Parts: sequence; structure tokens; C-alpha cells
Amino acid sequence: MIQNLQDTVMLNNGVAMPGLGLGVFKVGDGSPVVSAVKSALRAGYRSIDTAAVYGNEEGVGQAILESGIERKKLFITSKVWNADQGYETTLQAYETSLKKLGLEYLDLYLIHWPVKGKYLDTWRAMTELYKQGKVRAIGVSNFQIHHLKDILDASDVVPAVNQIELHPLLNQKDIRDFCQLNNIVVEAWSPLMKGNLDLPVLLDLAKKYQKSPAQIVLRWHIQHGVVVIPKSVHDHRIRENALVFDFSLSAEEVSLIDTLHTGKRFGPDPDNFDF
Repeated sequence: MIQNLQDTVMLNNGVAMPGLGLGVFKVGDGSPVVSAVKSALRAGYRSIDTAAVYGNEEGVGQAILESGIERKKLFITSKVWNADQGYETTLQAYETSLKKLGLEYLDLYLIHWPVKGKYLDTWRAMTELYKQGKVRAIGVSNFQIHHLKDILDASDVVPAVNQIELHPLLNQKDIRDFCQLNNIVVEAWSPLMKGNLDLPVLLDLAKKYQKSPAQIVLRWHIQHGVVVIPKSVHDHRIRENALVFDFSLSAEEVSLIDTLHTGKRFGPDPDNFDF
């Protein structure tokens, strides 16, 4: 379990990945994303998660450049979009993302969604990029257990990360257990349930620990060993989301939050998504 904002989890290939980072989904390119990323880097974040489809890789790259922080001290993630999946198109998409970000390599590159009939070819391209040393680690996003089994059966490279929608209302225990068994780190997107945090259990714990409900939920993720990338464009929230290392939930409190699970999704279902 991570103990501070710079603390890392070890991926299955020996690469260290920060356990808490900034997500920039739906943050506009240009000044909105530049400002958010700079705020995060000033606050001590070292992991930034973007994607081709977010349309803000150039702004993320600008913020990285202007921050003056040494590249090797940062952990930058992007993702290949559905329309670019397939072997050759994935290789091209990676180069496009690098160019937009202004970087020579990515720390983590993910398949954004498991597009039926394409994700195995996409993974083949990802493994090629990895074996050539063009990316430090590769993984997947929104993969269910059966998708992961397909990858494991078809490839000698195990995904380092599976980034999935995960929060107290959708705790994804089956996928988390499968990933743990196969040495795949689980990373949560929408970890704060798109702000739907006014649940009595969370409010009571927030009052007890003098924290926000968001901080309680982020602490719950961390104590489950899940990597989190909360998104915000507000400097005070970005800072607040990182102040989760000065308290701990009891085992009983973690279990109590676990019981909030209803299977509620705020994003698409990977098995019923119109790709």
C-alpha cells in the first residue's frame, strides 16, 4: 500500500508506477488541461493519465515541458482509441500520441476498450512497441475477465495494468481478484463516482476523520491496493485529493464501504458498448 504521493506500485515487468495520479478525461486542450496538469505537478503528482480520444495530449505535453521537471521523474500514460485499433494502425497511433505529447516515449500505453475482433491484433502491436523499448509498460483498459483471458492465451506478454471503472458502487471484486492472481495492477477510472458522494456511510466517515467524502473514497481505493487517477481542473481539489496519507480506515470501515456495491456504472459496460 502506498504511503505518500510519490510512492509507487511495482508493475509485473519491474517498472514503478505512482499509486496516485491525475486523470484528464474531458479536460479541454489548451489552457484548461495545461493549468490542471501544472497544478498537479506543483502539488507533487508525478503521474498523468491521458488518451488519444481526450483530445488534450498536446496540452499535457506543453504542461510537462513548462513544468521543468525531469522527464524520467514523470509517469505518463496514454491510450490507443477504438478507431485506431488493429496492428499497423496501433503502431501509427502510438507515434501520433508521442508527437502530440512532445515525448520520446510513454511510461504506459493502454488499449482503451476491448474492440471485438481487433484487440488481439492491437495487443500484438503493443507488444512490438514494448519489445522494441518504445514504451516502458503496456496494458489494457475496460477489459473484463474473458477479454484478459484472451490476451493471456494469445500472448507471452501479460498486461501490466487493467484500468477499469471502479468505485464503491462498482467494486469489481471479481476482476480485482483475477488481476491479482495474474499479477496485473488494477487502476480505477471514475474513482469518485462522478461526484456522487453524498452517501450516509461516506458522510459519517468524512465527519469522523475530518476529511471530505472524496478523500474517504480515495483512501478506500488505496487500502485495496488500487491505483487511482482522480480528475479535477480545480487547484484546491487537486491538492485535496492528494491529502489522503495522514489517516487510515479500519478494516471494518473498508468492509462497510465494500457493502455499498450495487453494480452501478457511470460509464459504458465493456460488454455492451457501441464501438
